[in-house]
Amino acid sequence: MTPKGSAWKFGDNISTDLIAPGRYFHLRSNLPEMAKHVMEDADPSFASKVNKGDFIVGGSNFGLGSSREHAPTIIKLAGVSAVLAKSFARIFYRNSINVGLPVLICDTDKIQTGDELEIDLVKGIILDRIRNLKLTFAPLPKVMINILNDGGLVAHIQKHGDFKLS
Repeated sequence: MTPKGSAWKFGDNISTDLIAPGRYFHLRSNLPEMAKHVMEDADPSFASKVNKGDFIVGGSNFGLGSSREHAPTIIKLAGVSAVLAKSFARIFYRNSINVGLPVLICDTDKIQTGDELEIDLVKGIILDRIRNLKLTFAPLPKVMINILNDGGLVAHIQKHGDFKLS
């Protein structure tokens, strides 16, 4: 799994309210429609300009706030291949893996909007093709890679039966 795409840089403390604005709560049963408004309160043009495979790059405490389990789902539905941040709110992190959205803890200071990234999830390497940088992160555990490869936790359990750590 080696996603490639452009970076969309955001700052610290990107809350689930910024990811999935509350005024669209009525769309929670129509997540593809809700995805048209993803990140709208952080960048009103994001949903209309993001391309399949692109990356959201945040600072510290990405995904804080209420446990809107649809927040990582609409990020994924918008075509984002992974979220990179210095740190994540615990519930957002777990919800992301559960829906099959890679979330990577790394130093994001040198990445800027528009940078072309290529990520090796197994080796823990981020290549920034614009800035000619090689950044590293702790590789995801094999169980998380398996869950992501299967499309999320539900799909993983449907494919393999009872959850196994190997």
